[in-house]
Amino acid sequence: MQIKPVEEIRAFLEGIASPMDIEIVDVEFDKRNSTLTVFIETEQGVDLNTCEKFHNAIMDPIDELDPSCGAPYTLNVSSPGLDRPFKTKRDFERNLKKEVEVKLFAPLKGQKFLEGVLTAFDDNSVTLLIKNEEIKLSLNKIAKINKAIKFD
Repeated sequence: MQIKPVEEIRAFLEGIASPMDIEIVDVEFDKRNSTLTVFIETEQGVDLNTCEKFHNAIMDPIDELDPSCGAPYTLNVSSPGLDRPFKTKRDFERNLKKEVEVKLFAPLKGQKFLEGVLTAFDDNSVTLLIKNEEIKLSLNKIAKINKAIKFD
């Protein structure tokens, strides 16, 4: 199955999402089951109504774009989930000064899993505050970084 580049699909959808105050977090096309999934976020979070509203808004326009080059496909709109990895600059901005979890490719001081407050970031690194110590980590050493999930 031939599909259009995900970047093209994403750029197309951003034109619809932006006026709705919706951020496109990720776009995935699973060729095995012919499914196009669009992951969205808003400042207030994402609920079923938000997903349905956006799905309805993009259903006809996305068919005109024809992401699957004429082949049938299923369109899904979803929240990226609480533990989704940070992928965009906006993800880091949204979580600045908040607790994050970091999984490393290789241990640092014997640890492959770190928790701390995200205090800074740039294109190449992040800085975490862990037990009153700031640690700067290169992004290429990080396997995954996401918001820390705490259950009371």
